Amino acid sequence: MPISLDKAWDFFSSPLNLSKITPADMRFTVTSNYTEDTKMYAGMIITYKVSPLFGIKMNWMTEITHVVDKQYFVDEQRFGPYALWHHQHHFKEVPGGVMMTDILHYAIPYSVAGTLANKLLVNRKINQIFKYREKAINQFFNS
Repeated sequence: MPISLDKAWDFFSSPLNLSKITPADMRFTVTSNYTEDTKMYAGMIITYKVSPLFGIKMNWMTEITHVVDKQYFVDEQRFGPYALWHHQHHFKEVPGGVMMTDILHYAIPYSVAGTLANKLLVNRKINQIFKYREKAINQFFNS
């Protein structure tokens, strides 16, 4: 991203900004009572409404479990569509801007049916979301 580490961290540490980089078809809405000035902290609970597949609306709750200022943060699902969701966001200052690296570990419930759904739908959808985010982030910070 062609911005400073301070600006990148400021953007990503606001829970409300996630909807700005999520595909519109997911109808992603933060339902927690936060403002634009709210910054994440370890222990923060964030609730959402999201439609990840087939327009089906779901509740999702994550907790920010780790925060190291301007280096990384971790969100983990507490309630939602996954059996496991552990998402690390790492930030590193590089010449010309900031490199952000996502490390995601997730699992789908429902045993064999979940494994099949992951192969046919979920993994592809997650990859599409992250590709969309990369494009949206670049457009957002290049404007």
